[in-house]
Amino acid sequence: MKKAVLVIGVFALLAQGCATPHVVQTKKVSDVNLSCQQILNEIAEADDFEQKARAERKATGKNVAAAILFWPALIGTYSNTEEAINAAKDRRNNLTNLYEQKKCR
Repeated sequence: MKKAVLVIGVFALLAQGCATPHVVQTKKVSDVNLSCQQILNEIAEADDFEQKARAERKATGKNVAAAILFWPALIGTYSNTEEAINAAKDRRNNLTNLYEQKKCR
């Protein structure tokens, strides 16, 4: 029984290791110090993170291999992409609000 739990735990850790893409911080303490141009650059970066996360959902070679060899890894990747997409959207919204608060134009 202990061996089965250990094996399941190892596979769960491996599945998490396969989970990509990077989940961004939605707010940073240093955001308030950004210039208007830096805010625009950060918004563009958040858009890039969202695009990369959406690309991970497609039928990539890695995802197909995960589905065939170890389907829980595919579930971990899908869950992570959802989290990454939502974080990128929240980051963009927070930065847009900051842009408006600073009266950037």
